[in-house]
Amino acid sequence: MKVEIKPSKLSGTVLAPPSKSMAHRLLICAGLAEGESIVRHLALSEDVKATIACLTALGATVRLDGDTAFVQGIDVRRKLQKSAVLDCNECGSTLRFFTPLCMLCDEERVLRGSSYLMTRPMTVYEEIAEGQGIRFEKASDQIAVQGRLKSGVYEVAGNISSQFISGLLFALPLLEGDSEIRILPPVESRPYIDMTLQALRQFGVAVTADGHTYRVEGGQRYLPREVTVEGDYSNAAFFEALNYTGAKVAVEGLEEDSLQGDKAYKILFEKIKRKENPIDIADCPDLGPILFAVAALCGGAEFIGTRRLRIKESDRAEAMRRELQKFGVDVTVGENEVTVRGGALHAPTEELSGHGDHRIVMALSVLLTETGGVIGGAEAVNKSFPDFFDKLKDLGAEVQIYGMDQ
Repeated sequence: MKVEIKPSKLSGTVLAPPSKSMAHRLLICAGLAEGESIVRHLALSEDVKATIACLTALGATVRLDGDTAFVQGIDVRRKLQKSAVLDCNECGSTLRFFTPLCMLCDEERVLRGSSYLMTRPMTVYEEIAEGQGIRFEKASDQIAVQGRLKSGVYEVAGNISSQFISGLLFALPLLEGDSEIRILPPVESRPYIDMTLQALRQFGVAVTADGHTYRVEGGQRYLPREVTVEGDYSNAAFFEALNYTGAKVAVEGLEEDSLQGDKAYKILFEKIKRKENPIDIADCPDLGPILFAVAALCGGAEFIGTRRLRIKESDRAEAMRRELQKFGVDVTVGENEVTVRGGALHAPTEELSGHGDHRIVMALSVLLTETGGVIGGAEAVNKSFPDFFDKLKDLGAEVQIYGMDQ
């Protein structure tokens, strides 16, 4: 679908959407707790739907009532009557969180996803599987695993996705023996690991952290709980960024003591404004696109810690470079750094591309409220924030959507 946004001065208050990152974690813990858990304040984005579908494939029962999920959990180690097929759609978190859980049973389990999802690195799990004699077969649209994960010591590089570490943290408490996860520094995206530990604690699972080492006692049980998903700083950032276009927008519904790494956006926006370069985003790579957009609005900025932007839903640094060029903004992308140079924004003379990436679409939308223009592939917002454009309209944006039912 295409979205046309006309220059608009926005104002008002917006309620932060539920955190997709915490929703994944709480739903998985609920699915691993034998008994009924209640997860409130969900937004049914495509990614969250993928996690629910995978829980269902493993035998859990999920009943939805508005923004609440009633989850009847299961013992994920038990055999099913037929081989489980888990549809991860395009969600990297879902794929990496569920892969170790599929290694808790001797029967074959298949994780399916888009062809692009299957290009994202899975080396950590491949090496674990090879070392433990677990079958791990990767194809263009699926991964098949068969074998039982063993307790022990796991060494994982800290400068790759924290999703691998979170995946192990979900699975290891269910093994009979004790385990350790040793993260080899430098450690990036630690806040996401902290969020996983928070979710585990809420469901009665204990993990001891000592520096870069996490000790996991075996033989633990997830306990049914009633929990509420907190507001999402990642998506709130797009609305706060509107204020750098001259808008007057306030965001409500965020917890001040949240562990979310993307909580840093307020500090980083001000660093951009004050020209405090370079700005390190290694712990919050999902903020990359909107930080680059704010830099374009504020005369430029220099960023480091950008390496992992290459392996998201798109190559986010390169995608933003291409699209910001259409606004007349020059961007240089290096191995682990991005420089956005200052200059007056002009309306794009050609259609913008969303690059199949929800965060690219939303970042570009912020800029278009200043200049006006059209984005193709705007349906990518459904991955995390299906009502994003509705919220923009509520703030006074002139938005016209083409190519879908209104």
